[in-house]
Amino acid sequence: MPSVFKDLIDRKLPAFIVYEDTYTLAFLDRHPLTAGHTIVIPKREYKDIFDMPPKELAHVMASAKKVAELLQKRLPCQGVNILHASGKAAQQSVFHFHIHVVPRTDKDGMDTWPKGDGKKVDLSAVQHKILGK
Repeated sequence: MPSVFKDLIDRKLPAFIVYEDTYTLAFLDRHPLTAGHTIVIPKREYKDIFDMPPKELAHVMASAKKVAELLQKRLPCQGVNILHASGKAAQQSVFHFHIHVVPRTDKDGMDTWPKGDGKKVDLSAVQHKILGK
């Protein structure tokens, strides 16, 4: 089933487009975390990062960088958060790969970085699982 993003790509729904190239489309999020919060998507449909071919992922990341530079140049922002979720367990809500570029200022008061203490996880055991040891 096509996602709402496909309808934006096909211009069946309106979008506030801020960047577009052959492979990607970037548009303002309708429920922004900050002014200028932009979503960058591939024009081809991929469900999540696990479905993305490396070359396509590279195009999306290059576009996210261009969008970040555009936001830094044109908006009052000193930094950006690049946010992504793949899979329902990670809170992905639209199953068309996408990246959020969220402009940040020193005084916006937003805390988007999760805090962990590392005490609840045996890092050695996890490393062994990842490496197949």
